[in-house]
Amino acid sequence: MNPHKVRITVVKKTVNHELVAELTDGCGDWTTGCCHDLEIGQYFETTGHAPEGIPDWAWCDMQKYVMVLARGGNFLGCKPGVFVTCCTDGFRPVFYKLERVEE
Repeated sequence: MNPHKVRITVVKKTVNHELVAELTDGCGDWTTGCCHDLEIGQYFETTGHAPEGIPDWAWCDMQKYVMVLARGGNFLGCKPGVFVTCCTDGFRPVFYKLERVEE
């Protein structure tokens, strides 16, 4: 069985300003860099390998979910073929919608 394509779409970018204020040294712009350089609505497609342009840390966080969807699996409580995940940057998480592309 050939794997399905999975579309990875940037759906939300956030900054936890309270945590930044409390737990960082105050330097840097927390709204740019890494996943925050992606645009809402920007998407990538893959059958299991990291697509070009996805930040390495985000790919490490989502790879296991992409593989389940690419192999035809689903997640309990989610619509079939769909999952939402985010990168593990607690100061500025970016959320991604993963969806199996049925061709």
